[in-house]
Amino acid sequence: MSSEKMPLVSATAGRQRGPIPFKDVAVVAAGDDDGSATAHRAPADPEDEDYDELIATLPCKPPTPLMRRMRLYHGGWFPEKWLPAIMAFRRRFEARDGDVVVASLPKCGTTWLKALAFATAARGVYPPAVLGGGGDDHRRHPLLRLNPHECVPFLESVYSTMEEESKLDATPSPRLLSTHLPYSVLPASITDSTRCKIIYVCRQPKDMLISFWHFINRDKSRDVSLSYVWESVRECTYFGSPIWDHILGYWNASKVEPNNVLILKYEDMKRNPTENVEKIAEFMGQPFSNAEKEAGIIDSIVELCSFEKMKALGASMAGSQKVFSSKFSNDSFFRKGAIGDWVNHVTPEMAESLDKLLFEKLDGSGFTFT
Repeated sequence: MSSEKMPLVSATAGRQRGPIPFKDVAVVAAGDDDGSATAHRAPADPEDEDYDELIATLPCKPPTPLMRRMRLYHGGWFPEKWLPAIMAFRRRFEARDGDVVVASLPKCGTTWLKALAFATAARGVYPPAVLGGGGDDHRRHPLLRLNPHECVPFLESVYSTMEEESKLDATPSPRLLSTHLPYSVLPASITDSTRCKIIYVCRQPKDMLISFWHFINRDKSRDVSLSYVWESVRECTYFGSPIWDHILGYWNASKVEPNNVLILKYEDMKRNPTENVEKIAEFMGQPFSNAEKEAGIIDSIVELCSFEKMKALGASMAGSQKVFSSKFSNDSFFRKGAIGDWVNHVTPEMAESLDKLLFEKLDGSGFTFT
């Protein structure tokens, strides 16, 4: 059975012991448990709401080869075309008990963290050691047939269509979600309550920018020079900029509410994935038992979500599946995952200039990059 024919999970199905892949969620009518894809509820279409007048009043940056026209909204710079969905998310999202949101700037290890968090949280439903075999997709772990982004949706993408928003509403708890938005943009139901937890991953910006440069040029219609990407931090044309405010928003929240906001660093995760998987499980309220540790469950999760395995799976899916749009195939999300790759692309002067800028912006905060 192909992954396209996997049976959908009804919103009225029995309570799961962990999150289910977002792609597998069926949107069903209340009281209808036959798995049919009828509307669970009808949220307002973002394009039907009166956002245009508000967007037109926001501070604006002209288009660049890197980004189309950008607007400043609640402290973050975003491409103008994303703002209706971002505003809809901020206005309509309601957090539930047990929700976990994976947050980051783009190209900071988001895909890997989604995989690790999903495999950890869902291990009761999808044991990581049961990898399946042959063509039996019923036995295969979701991460062996789906990109992590298909398991853990971006909220700013979900609110771009009525269908996806209905699907989010139909998703049974506990839900595992994600965002690239700054803390200042998140709705109050996330930031002002203890119902929702946030796991934030950050990465050395020099490697982040190199990764983004390679990623954006996977869109064959574009040819963006490294200089535009490198200067995007200083010019605040990187998605969610200023990046220092993006980082400090979550960092400061973690100091106020350490039980609700966990800060991870990509480099630490790479050097010691086992310790960080344990940290993720503990934070989500699902610590590993001694029996699980002795059975090697943590090692199985690390192996299942290893960069090498995800890259190989992404390449095998590339011919039949796309994520976000036809411009980016599954394998676009797995390049090197290396630490320090920036030295192969930029001059010492470029690196020093960026380091100096970020040191000035982060000075006194207590936050440092690994």
